Amino acid sequence: MVEKEKAAPKTPVGQPYTAAQITVLSGLDPVRKRPGMYIGGTGPEGLHHLVWEVLDNSIDEAMGGFSDDILIELLPNNRVAVTDNGRGIPVDKHPQTGTSALEVVMTTLHAGGKFGTGGYKVSGGLHGVGVSVVNALSSYLKADIYRDGKTYTQEYTRGKPKVAVKTEAGAAKPHGTRVEFEPDPNIFKDRTFSRQTVLDHIRQQAYLTKKTKVTLLDKREEGEPFTFTFYFEGGIASFVRHLSKGKVAFNDPPFYVEQELEGTVVETALSYIDDYNEHIYAFANNIYTTEGGTHLTGFRTALTRAINDYAKKIGAVKNGNGESLTGEDVREGLVAVVSVKLRDPQFEGQTKAKLGNPEVRTAVDTVVGRALVTYLEEHPAEARKIIEKCFITAQARLAARAARETVLRKGALEGGTLPGKLADCTEKDPGKSELYIVEGNSAGGTAKQGRDRMFQAILPLRGKILNVERARLDRMLSSEEIKNLVIAIGAGIQENYNPEKIRYHRIIIMTDADVDGAHIRTLLLTLFYRYFQDIILKGFLYIAQPPLYAIQAGKEKFYAYSDEEREGLLKTVKPPFSVQRYKGLGEMQAEQLWETTMNPENRILQQVTIEDAARADEVFFMLMGDEVGPRKRFIQTHAHAVKNLDI
Repeated sequence: MVEKEKAAPKTPVGQPYTAAQITVLSGLDPVRKRPGMYIGGTGPEGLHHLVWEVLDNSIDEAMGGFSDDILIELLPNNRVAVTDNGRGIPVDKHPQTGTSALEVVMTTLHAGGKFGTGGYKVSGGLHGVGVSVVNALSSYLKADIYRDGKTYTQEYTRGKPKVAVKTEAGAAKPHGTRVEFEPDPNIFKDRTFSRQTVLDHIRQQAYLTKKTKVTLLDKREEGEPFTFTFYFEGGIASFVRHLSKGKVAFNDPPFYVEQELEGTVVETALSYIDDYNEHIYAFANNIYTTEGGTHLTGFRTALTRAINDYAKKIGAVKNGNGESLTGEDVREGLVAVVSVKLRDPQFEGQTKAKLGNPEVRTAVDTVVGRALVTYLEEHPAEARKIIEKCFITAQARLAARAARETVLRKGALEGGTLPGKLADCTEKDPGKSELYIVEGNSAGGTAKQGRDRMFQAILPLRGKILNVERARLDRMLSSEEIKNLVIAIGAGIQENYNPEKIRYHRIIIMTDADVDGAHIRTLLLTLFYRYFQDIILKGFLYIAQPPLYAIQAGKEKFYAYSDEEREGLLKTVKPPFSVQRYKGLGEMQAEQLWETTMNPENRILQQVTIEDAARADEVFFMLMGDEVGPRKRFIQTHAHAVKNLDI
């Protein structure tokens, strides 16, 4: 449900504002007061972030060479435990506080081995606040430290120690740390951990921390517990092979290099596949930097230079004739993982989306550039395949540029609107404007009648759009429906894309609740994921949730959005009543469509997000790509879970 924002109350004129009105939060109180500042929110993403913060400490031990075995346990009563065989958190008295170092780490923000020297050479974590934040947001937390043949234990409630650190003779293992916690029900409404979410995250961490065993043990259900272990000798080279699974690779095994240069460890793997998109994932100290940064810039520079130099060397490009390949040309069909580890990472923004260290760009450029030149010379057959692919891409780029310029020119000539197709809204402020992408002219007509013309625009689609997973940009823009959509959004596409020109900050996909509607929705999601991913990341893309049933009981009419909701309503309404199953949006009257699906006061919108880019990329290729085998295996694997099959 989309709620209207309320204006903040104004301070009465003349009211005194003195030091007495300044509130000072001590200890971990700021975390409990504003948890979103530390973990991003209190929904499922924030809940799982607690696990990542505890796991980060174990990964830091592994990156430092002190640990090679990590266990994550999902326990009954919404508890999680993370155990490693690292050095164990120090337990001796801290010189500044006079209390156990364990208690300091667990109860103090910005306290840990990540700030001074001698603790960690490189680390991820959340600026040293990680485990203390988890402690603050847990109704129960217990830390067991194994050192010197003893077990040191301390328990906490909402960040406060229950008793002093206890010492017992004997230990479950020679050295290590075990942290068990239960998220606070006062902070998190839903405390159910997703096994798949945890699996996806630890798989990625295991790839990035080679030769480290990472195991998930789910003990929440009766019977034999679910267990899965990840261990990769090849590190990110194995990661690239995983990302390329089911695709035709031009160079297998992938190119791989790992080298330390002036304090920065650069590790990179890449492979070229028969695909039209680039798939590059950049990490800094095992943290996925969604917006890239200096390490990604260095990699791209080295890649473009090395391939152009090799192409000139073998005579594919003649110096000075303007035939050099662009960065866009050499990245089509590229699957790459760029991982750097450095002592003092400088991230831009609280979410660590972008790495800013300037020296990292030089390190990655130098290491990858040298190694890639050597690789191409030592693998001439693979190198020629890569060069040929890049030149085919360059030819397609020129064709795509002409198609793109045609689309942009048409949009400019028509003022960015589509007469007869796009029913635009009166509002010109993108922040207040909505675009409904509606399946079919019939439903489009109903939506146009039922909408609020002030802020809601309607763009009807005729049939199924082109599957962009199997087409380059020039062919894609020859599709009238896609062309209309690009012009309606107004921001251009690819290198002409300008986020400042997006005409609607709420773009809503509205399709029928049947197989064809689901297919059209998937095709649109593929288009946005491949060419307008920025719109998804900004939170501008939504899916409308029209009702499945209308229940008429006398003069009253009720709507159900699921089978369960229908059954619940049927138990409450008095007979006689009738039930109508909506198979298409066109079956609704304009007033009904407005009231159930378009009215901000009543409608239900599902926001489209990208929780795991690599996983999303894999699913889009599997479901929408050319290879039939992976799609067939997916259908066979998940066929038993189908509840409603519309044939």
